[in-house]
This record gives sequence, C-alpha cells and structure tokens, in this order.
Amino acid sequence: MTHPFDDPSGYRVLVNSLEQHSMWPSGVPVPAGWSPVFGPDSRQACHRYVESRWSDMRPVTVRTAR
Repeated sequence: MTHPFDDPSGYRVLVNSLEQHSMWPSGVPVPAGWSPVFGPDSRQACHRYVESRWSDMRPVTVRTAR
C-alpha cells in the first residue's frame, strides 16, 4: 500500500478561513475547517494553482491588521 501523499496524479487545493492553502490527496476526506478550491488534478497543476494565488503566506488576519 502506498501513502496517499505519494500519488502525483490526484490532488486538490484546499483553503481555510485564514486564506492559507494546502495540497491534499483527492482520495482523502477534506479536514474540518478547509474547503476545496481547485482540482482534482495532478500535483504539478495544484502546485501551479497555489503559486499563482498564494503570494503572501501570512494569515489574512495579519495581512489586514492595522
């Protein structure tokens, strides 16, 4: 049996309420507090999606603090 994170073909991109992103195997249930926003697709495609949309890794609460 292989580990689900070792399969390069079936991933989703998840986002939480702090607008943090995570790549998640498509065959594994989405954890509480996260929502799918892209995929399922290849690990490479999901990585490109994350890189193109998540340029500031700080949580939204820190980015918008005044």
